[in-house]
Amino acid sequence: MSHPLIERLTSEFGWPVLDTEHDIREFGSLPGTHVFFCPGDPKRNLESADVAVILPELKLAFQGKFDCAVVGAGVETALREATGVLKTPSLIFYRDGQFLAGIPKVRNWDDYMNRIAQILAMPTPQPA
Repeated sequence: MSHPLIERLTSEFGWPVLDTEHDIREFGSLPGTHVFFCPGDPKRNLESADVAVILPELKLAFQGKFDCAVVGAGVETALREATGVLKTPSLIFYRDGQFLAGIPKVRNWDDYMNRIAQILAMPTPQPA
């Protein structure tokens, strides 16, 4: 991670860091909706720190309708490739173990609010 604003998500807010594919499967399979934060390389992509500040505010705005985790660098690429959400930073939404949608790059507040409301209203896909 190596950026204080990203590390704050785990140290201050207690969000888990998902460092293995097993971690991702386990967290994503818990009941409810989950946001996987894929920060990318915060040294190369300055937007990563922006999203690290925005995401806790989004979680608060949606009043607990989803929980969050930070995806570790070692498994981030595989998760992004598996979901087709290739740009970083990205927010990847899962519900009950099933991929819902992703929001790549930093967005303005209204875009986040509208898109997340749409994602939360989506039916859960049936497992393949």
